[in-house]
Amino acid sequence: MVTTLLVAVVALALIFDYTNGFHDAANSIATIVSTKVLTPFQAVLLAAVFNFAAYFFIKDHKVANTVAKTVHEEFITLHVVLAGLIAAITWNLTTWWFGIPSSSSHTLIGGFAGAGITNALLMGQHAFAAINSDYIFKIIAYIVLAPFIGLIIAYVITILILHICKRAKPAVAERWFKRLQLVSAAALSFAHGTNDAQKVMGILYVSLVAAKVIASDAAMPDWIPLACYSAISLGTMSGGWKIVKTMGSKITKITPLEGVAAETAGAVTLFITEHFAIPVSTTHTITGSIIGVGLTKRVSAVRWGVTINLVWAWIITIPISALIAGLVFMLVRHW
Repeated sequence: MVTTLLVAVVALALIFDYTNGFHDAANSIATIVSTKVLTPFQAVLLAAVFNFAAYFFIKDHKVANTVAKTVHEEFITLHVVLAGLIAAITWNLTTWWFGIPSSSSHTLIGGFAGAGITNALLMGQHAFAAINSDYIFKIIAYIVLAPFIGLIIAYVITILILHICKRAKPAVAERWFKRLQLVSAAALSFAHGTNDAQKVMGILYVSLVAAKVIASDAAMPDWIPLACYSAISLGTMSGGWKIVKTMGSKITKITPLEGVAAETAGAVTLFITEHFAIPVSTTHTITGSIIGVGLTKRVSAVRWGVTINLVWAWIITIPISALIAGLVFMLVRHW
């Protein structure tokens, strides 16, 4: 029975990782598609290659460790993980269908935490006894901080570029920035892989611990990173065109110069947060970066109505995912 349930959990985790790839493909390719530097197919191929390239360079899985510790070990069962994954996949597909660039990272963490909280309540414990508040509060704080950091970095980079290139001929400058955007998009895709693939690694690791396949202090099995990077890369190749449209054109009009600035800022922010083991949202980060680029022109260049709708989606993602996971857990715990 445990073996069957574990296989189901592993399969769902990789399915979620796949949905994460096509849901968040827009983060890496929206600007490079909207500026017509690459076709959509070329862009997703570039993003997928660099998503997977992170596998060969990132060996210290600090973000995975953070995700694994968001729920205390004594409250983690395979049913908790299963419910969290079902909730995360449900919300991911719902927001993808409506073209809402919500956070795959936060829906996974919200689902995992929600199922853990429900398990604690059913065990007669305090609701928040199940979650590690130090990790959860850090993740919640970066719902605000990650896009704000991306915004500031993008704003500064754009101003610097404009100052450096103020005497350049527009046609020559645009040609160079189209080339540079290939580099910045690749860097953002690489950073996306380093951050987002690790979140599912953490979930798979605690699943093996809950099933008593490995000890809680054991090293991560080699197959987990390979499987996670492969799944997210395949998902990225599937695209996510509704979200691409929202990210690439509805927030603000993007030129190749601004695309370079936004993608570079997003990549830098993700590298910084990965270094400090913080599982931030790639979606939030690149959205903040795009807004920062828009603000260099004028405040009205940003479509604030669209932006406010995105912020509401960010705010409700964790609680809705937690609620869905709690309901699912109550249904599956007797399975």
